[in-house]
Amino acid sequence: MPNPPAQDRTVVDLPAGRLCGAIDGGVAVFRAVPYAAPPVGDLRWRPARPHAGWSGTRDATTDGPSAPQMYVEGGDPVLGGHGSPPFDEDCLTLNVWTPAADDARRPVLVWIHGGGFVSGSGSLPGYSGRTFARDGDLVVVSINYRIGPLGYLYPGENGDGVGDDGDDGGEGGNFWLTDQLAALRWVKENIAAFGGDPDCVTVAGQSGGAVSTAALAGHPRTEGLIRRVILQSPPFGLDLPGPAAYLERTAAYLELAGAKDLAELRTLPWPELIAAGAGLFAQTVRWGYWPTPFLPVIDEVTLTGHPAQALLGGAAAGIDVMIGWTREEANFGFALDEGYAAATREQVVDRIAETFGSEAAEGVYAAYERARPGARPADVLMDLITDELFRVPALRLAEARAEAGSPVWAYQFDLPTPAYEGRLGAAHCLELPFVFDNFDQWSHAPFLAGLAPAVRDGLAYAMHRAWIAFVRTGDPNHPDLPRWRPYDTRTRTTMRFDSVVTALDDLAGASRLLHTPTPLI
Repeated sequence: MPNPPAQDRTVVDLPAGRLCGAIDGGVAVFRAVPYAAPPVGDLRWRPARPHAGWSGTRDATTDGPSAPQMYVEGGDPVLGGHGSPPFDEDCLTLNVWTPAADDARRPVLVWIHGGGFVSGSGSLPGYSGRTFARDGDLVVVSINYRIGPLGYLYPGENGDGVGDDGDDGGEGGNFWLTDQLAALRWVKENIAAFGGDPDCVTVAGQSGGAVSTAALAGHPRTEGLIRRVILQSPPFGLDLPGPAAYLERTAAYLELAGAKDLAELRTLPWPELIAAGAGLFAQTVRWGYWPTPFLPVIDEVTLTGHPAQALLGGAAAGIDVMIGWTREEANFGFALDEGYAAATREQVVDRIAETFGSEAAEGVYAAYERARPGARPADVLMDLITDELFRVPALRLAEARAEAGSPVWAYQFDLPTPAYEGRLGAAHCLELPFVFDNFDQWSHAPFLAGLAPAVRDGLAYAMHRAWIAFVRTGDPNHPDLPRWRPYDTRTRTTMRFDSVVTALDDLAGASRLLHTPTPLI
């Protein structure tokens, strides 16, 4: 894009060097700011390392490359795409939006994008921090980090990993997490120059980005760096592998890439690595499960437990938490698939049996059928997946924190989209443009077609302002919202975001009770 005229420039001085940003709609924005060294060459599949800085004035008026990922021209039928070229391994940059680069010490919102651990970018127009900076007097940071095989491949204990201090650690994975830790350290050390308060940081993420957010909140190296977290649709029901289980995927990936070891992989151009990841996608898909070719690994080095567990104790116990889900999360991935539309009752009962056992499967199917009159087998399956992967694990976290005296603010997004004859319902990702209140930046997204502007804009105002209030105070209440109480084990108050916004007691009680026999997180 063309550079803004000179009078619309703004400059900040950082320890790493001088940045020249632009003014966009009355908000200063600095794009493609490096927060770690480019993870290229010998630094591929190694933890994030400090950036060396630059001389002179660095142009920060245009976006940098996004992390390498699969790309299809025209995008997908739901989002219309979740990342577009240019892509490059030299992607460890972030964007900053601020009302002014002064000494006002505004609350800071750090956004971590999702994308199934394989797609997305902090530079997507839909994730622009301009509305939050403008409407909430906040400083907003969105980050790019390694995804897909470059961020989530686990090399094993002999994968010649290098620790942050430069010593040969010989173990560890989760390079995505080392990127995000580096970004948080950058925020702590630099955000005051942009008018932000390094002691008042909220980290928010959606889907895979919410898993990242939880992992960061409970990480020993972030103590004192995070005051609040917002977890939008975290798939906490994912069974995260340990080293031995993940090495089976690593071996399959090496075979797909035609490489014998990590050293050989380091010689391949990144497009070949992404192509091999597509092959792993096909190998790991299971009927009735959300496909996840790449996952965080509980390697006992960078990640010692499930991210959801990390929010239950230690330093994370004192962090303010807001968590929520959409009513029909799984419709995102399954509702438009003709193969799943033809699912039989027998297939779905068999899938239920994998979770509940064969003796209980018919009864569980009947319970889901009662909850959604006229449900097809595919609808029962999607409700089951929504509960297993998103809603019930979020409820368990809310219950556990409430019992421990660290309650959370819980919500469910209920507004269905009319797109595709309503088949998507209130699908995964649908709350995003409401939270950011920037529908003009989502014009490419098919899943927003047909929404009534008055309903859409009214709900967006309520949600956007609630997020701003939470970032500023730790309490999402504002004058245009019904009274929202924290979730506790007596009332289980949950805010329902729909055409009429309502705070309800035990909104997801049927799902919670149906899945109660499973132990808490």
